Amino acid sequence: MSKTRKLAVTAAIVAVSLTALAGAARNSDIYFLIKKNFTIFSEVYREVSLNYVDEVNPEKLMRKGLNSMLESLDPYTVFIDESQNQDIEIITRGSYAGIGLDVGIRGDKIVVIAPMDGYPAQKKGIRAGDIIKKVNDVEVASLTPEEVQNLTMGEPGTTLTLTIERYGIEENLLFELKRERIEVKNIAYSDLIGPDGDIGYISLSRFSQNTADEIRKAIEKFQKQGTLNGLILDLRNNPGGLLDEAVKTVDKFVDPGLKVVETRGRLSQHNSTFRTEEPALLGSVPLVILQNEGSASASEIVAGALQDLDRAVIVGEQSFGKGLVQIVQPLSYNTALKITTSRYYIPSGRSIQSITYTHDDKNSAVIKPDSLRKSFKTRNGRTVYDGEGIAPDVNVKSPVPSLLETELMKESHFFFFANQMASEREAFAAESISEQTFNEFREYLKSKNFSYETESERYLNGVQKRLGEQVASTDVKTHIDAIDQAIEKKKQQDFENQNSQLKRALYLEVISRFEGNSGRIKASLRWDPAIDEALKVINNKNRYRDILAIK
Repeated sequence: MSKTRKLAVTAAIVAVSLTALAGAARNSDIYFLIKKNFTIFSEVYREVSLNYVDEVNPEKLMRKGLNSMLESLDPYTVFIDESQNQDIEIITRGSYAGIGLDVGIRGDKIVVIAPMDGYPAQKKGIRAGDIIKKVNDVEVASLTPEEVQNLTMGEPGTTLTLTIERYGIEENLLFELKRERIEVKNIAYSDLIGPDGDIGYISLSRFSQNTADEIRKAIEKFQKQGTLNGLILDLRNNPGGLLDEAVKTVDKFVDPGLKVVETRGRLSQHNSTFRTEEPALLGSVPLVILQNEGSASASEIVAGALQDLDRAVIVGEQSFGKGLVQIVQPLSYNTALKITTSRYYIPSGRSIQSITYTHDDKNSAVIKPDSLRKSFKTRNGRTVYDGEGIAPDVNVKSPVPSLLETELMKESHFFFFANQMASEREAFAAESISEQTFNEFREYLKSKNFSYETESERYLNGVQKRLGEQVASTDVKTHIDAIDQAIEKKKQQDFENQNSQLKRALYLEVISRFEGNSGRIKASLRWDPAIDEALKVINNKNRYRDILAIK
């Protein structure tokens, strides 16, 4: 070996050794800092727990410390205690042991939003709109819906008793239910829609286990029913879920071997590239994705990948902009840590993360300014941008409810009037709310002393406060009374002017009592501007190809 070559080899060995030593030194520094600060934290925690002037709950104190520490990182890195572990099981396994009940809060009451078809709650006769009073002997009035949901979960085969209040029945109802394994459905509703019934529609509520398989089965069902001339995948208000299921979903629509998403983290084990593996199910059948500001994470991987690969037209609003990946790390005592380990990048190479978490003393969350956003190209050469979520190809704004409709929803008047209607009849076959029923609803509102404050009333009240005693002046009071009467008249006219919108909102609530959540979704499609636009895009082949720059 020549002297020059020996020197080169020696230099390479030294370089590698120095790099390894530097890495070891960095690791040593990290482990020393972890040990040092953990020791300090343990000592402070022990001293406060044992010696603080007032008695301290050690568990609550530790939870606050953990939560504050994790909040300084990002909103998605969180500690999961035993009571929340069921949520992780639902996402990762796609099932849980319970009674098949979706609960929520309406007004100040814990209510049944919907019993799941084919499971204990539904089979025993529990209805949407029922008010839950107790789970076993536990009063639930002061609990959150999540806490009530957790009370209904447990080991398969074990029993629980629900105490239910139902409109029109004086006595509370008792239901004894046996828990069983509940398979979570990711598809909220699917059917063939459009004037000719040849466009598939799938409303996807989450990306938990088996999502892609559910989509495959829905598509195969459509194909068996006749010619499928297009598909609408509705990801609106879908918060995401499992990355693997997002990749498998994209796999259903594009050729094998294409990159769907790449993850990049601080550690090499968190760097991965995910590609499609199976032949596409639909060939070149037109595909539209619906999204809005509630579409996040895995939803954005699907929408973004299909946009970058020029396989789908995105219709709706800007998506949320969550480009961070979390894993769940099991911990002791049936707890876990959900921790952000990487960022993801879709096929064009862009990240769609819209907020930068600075981890500084202020824990700032900074939205990326337009001037710093970079442009990228899709497979067909269309320009797309990073740092803002997924921008739709066709903008369609979601309808904004009026102040009157918002107040009626906020006070749950649609909800409780629907309960009243459901108690008075066995079925509801009408296609809309009749004028007679709407008048009954208005009488119901009078009996509940429904009122709300408009912007004009707030302004007028502010004027009266500023005027103080001057309001008593005859002239001033006359003018204020006249304005007040005009405002009240306008509020009554709002019921007439917004008649159709209010009837739709009431109809959707009523139909859900008789046909469940799927019935509500089916009915809502009739008045959905995003659905109308999606059908127009699919049925206009030239427009569809122009949007995707297909030559």
